[in-house]
Amino acid sequence: MADQQRSSVEEINISEEMRTSFLDYAMSVIVSRALPDVRDGLKPVHRRILYAMHDLGMHADKAYKKSARIVGEVIGKYHPHGDSAVYEAMVRMAQDFSHRYLLVDGHGNFGSVDGDSAAAMRYTEAKMSKLSMELLRDINKDTIDYQDNYDGSEKEPIVFPSRFPNLLVNGSAGIAVGMATNIPPHNLGETVEAILALSKNPDITIEELMDEYILGPDFPTSGLILGRSGIRRAYETGRGSITLRAKVEIVENKNGTYRILVTEIPYQVNKAKLIEKIAELVREKRIEGITDLNDESDREGMRIVMDLRRDANPDVILNNLYKYTALQTTFGVNMLALVDGTPKVLTLKQCLEHYLEHQKVVIKRRTAFELRRAEARAHILEGLRVALDHLDEVISLIRSSATAEIARTGLMERFQLTEKQAQAILDMRLQRLTGLEREKIEEEYNELIQLIAELKAILADEEKVLEIIREELIEIKERFSDDRRTEIVIGSSDFLEDEDLIPEENIVITLTHKGYIKRLPSSTYRTQNRGGRGIQGMGTNEDDFVEHLLSTSTHSTVLFFTNKGKVYRTRGFEIPEYSRTAKGIPLINLLQIERDEWVNAVITVDEFVDDWYLFFTTKQGISKRTPLSQFANIRKGGLIAIGLRENDELISVCLTDGNKDIMIATKDGYIIRFEEEQVRSMGRTASGVRGISLREDDKVVSMEILEADSQVLHVTNRGIGKRTPEDQYRKTNRGGKGIFACKLTEETGDVVTVKAVSGEEDIMLITVAGVLIRIPVASISQTGRNTQGVRLIRLQEEEKVATVAKISEAVVEEDEDDIEENIEE
Repeated sequence: MADQQRSSVEEINISEEMRTSFLDYAMSVIVSRALPDVRDGLKPVHRRILYAMHDLGMHADKAYKKSARIVGEVIGKYHPHGDSAVYEAMVRMAQDFSHRYLLVDGHGNFGSVDGDSAAAMRYTEAKMSKLSMELLRDINKDTIDYQDNYDGSEKEPIVFPSRFPNLLVNGSAGIAVGMATNIPPHNLGETVEAILALSKNPDITIEELMDEYILGPDFPTSGLILGRSGIRRAYETGRGSITLRAKVEIVENKNGTYRILVTEIPYQVNKAKLIEKIAELVREKRIEGITDLNDESDREGMRIVMDLRRDANPDVILNNLYKYTALQTTFGVNMLALVDGTPKVLTLKQCLEHYLEHQKVVIKRRTAFELRRAEARAHILEGLRVALDHLDEVISLIRSSATAEIARTGLMERFQLTEKQAQAILDMRLQRLTGLEREKIEEEYNELIQLIAELKAILADEEKVLEIIREELIEIKERFSDDRRTEIVIGSSDFLEDEDLIPEENIVITLTHKGYIKRLPSSTYRTQNRGGRGIQGMGTNEDDFVEHLLSTSTHSTVLFFTNKGKVYRTRGFEIPEYSRTAKGIPLINLLQIERDEWVNAVITVDEFVDDWYLFFTTKQGISKRTPLSQFANIRKGGLIAIGLRENDELISVCLTDGNKDIMIATKDGYIIRFEEEQVRSMGRTASGVRGISLREDDKVVSMEILEADSQVLHVTNRGIGKRTPEDQYRKTNRGGKGIFACKLTEETGDVVTVKAVSGEEDIMLITVAGVLIRIPVASISQTGRNTQGVRLIRLQEEEKVATVAKISEAVVEEDEDDIEENIEE
């Protein structure tokens, strides 16, 4: 007996058993519970809830039914888990602050944004929403596969046809074993437009999808998204962090005090706990200045009111609220979904591609189903047509038959009919023998033949399938799409760098050839007369020199354009301030600029408006004009500003109003002038058209806007300069070789830059050694085109001028060491 007991005991390795069992459990949680399917964006519990409601006939156009009835159906047939888990999942699909587009139409208390739980399932009622009906549309047309339920007694769908991209539209959140998903919701209209664009251009990039279609997540509780860098990282890699901020308004009361008004809060923030946290900070005096805190939210919307003390600074208090409370939070994006049963982290484009492929399968299967049904009906009608054509003989055959079986066999043998056709003739009612009914049969048959041909054409042509997908998506967009709720604002998410707290002042920004940048007050540089020796502007390495210098404001946006045609942005106050002789910090520490690119143009922008343009010119003489508004959303990682051709570099960028004269100057002293309108407005990534045709070994050194009554200032690398009236440069068509503009010798050197000046500003000359001299333009002599000019700065034998910058405001201080040295013409 003992031997028999020992033989029935199986010895196993406990570590191996634990490993195998845990892996089975983990895969069950991942595939069957926690992660959504990329095709319909649903987890099994959500899919089972909606399918049970569909099966019970709880459609959007029907009456509400008790939630308990739905939960019982789900756990009894499809979901062998607790009723509370099913009910909570259904409640979430009915909460307008949880789902961007509701999938369940709830009637009763389904909870609140304050964290209140829903009423018990015996009290609430529900039915499918109109939009969730689109998830299951055509489910009975063999569009998807089914599987056995947990006990094999029922069939349940593996996936829904999902006639709209629910994964992105409503997002998903779930924690599996060793992995988690957190996909934000998006605007239906934007997502549909992105799929339409992908269906027409499979090679579209994520950057293009972001710039033109899906701006970013769109949360049901509205609020603000700070910046696009986190969105871009999430869309390009599948993982990223998005900074969310409440919509807040600072209101001044009649008595001179202020109040902070919160009307929208970040997604998934509990309003009651938020208010409790603010009150706690006030009690602990970590935030001072709030005298009263009230929640005035009602049916009209959210409204949290904070009254402030008379001497309180509302901007400082608001920044502290952002820092210490959930008025500003981060949403960690992790776009993990099941692809063919396997969890994968997906980019934005991959999500759209998988959905589009699913729709192709759905349309093809639906078309094949409708084709089979049409062919079956046509087959029956063909039999009826035969009977009607031989009516007397058919009636005689049937009357002479002893049984229905004999009649059916007789019809099949006499007229070569199938069994189904013969049975249809036997089942035909006598009223079908009238002339009108016979016409209807013929008409129906002809329509079916035409339908069959159309269905076969669809199955044979994928473009027709895509066209059907587009039409149905557009129809859903027109029915269900609404305006974007969440606003995306450009700015830093750092709490204490609000520009309202930064005083606006004029600054000078310097950038060296090797990429060191700094800012300092514009009053640092005094003005000298022409011929002065200059002052040491900044400390540089032996082989480094100042290359860009511009006067701007701390509140302006600074755009950096590199030789590779990319643009980067920062704000004036974000550039660190250093002393006059300090080097500054490497630009790569401020921007995500690549190591093998350098800045060739820097401009400042106060506002990104639609009717202003950026005009580009490259070393090879290619020019382009692009609306300024296309550069409003630039991440610190940079953005393509111009598509460059082989061996070309971006030389200069100017800000224009669309009606300017453009001047392009070359190293060998040639200039072309043409109207800006000759270069049509192009997209951001376009490469441009020919601006000037270069002579051999020549290259473009600068491009400027030339105003009427202005002068053209030439400066050579040996410090020689001159002014020439603009009317000496006639307008020509773009693409010409230009006209001779400056007499050059070995003593003058090559042209280093050409500037359009009015005569009232100052210029700053910077040498390769870092020596700066500031000169009033009015002190430089005006001469003709075919001249050399006058000396602007004394240079040592090997010393050269590196760059020249215009300074708009000058503090004039005469220098006794005034020297004027004319160069013989």
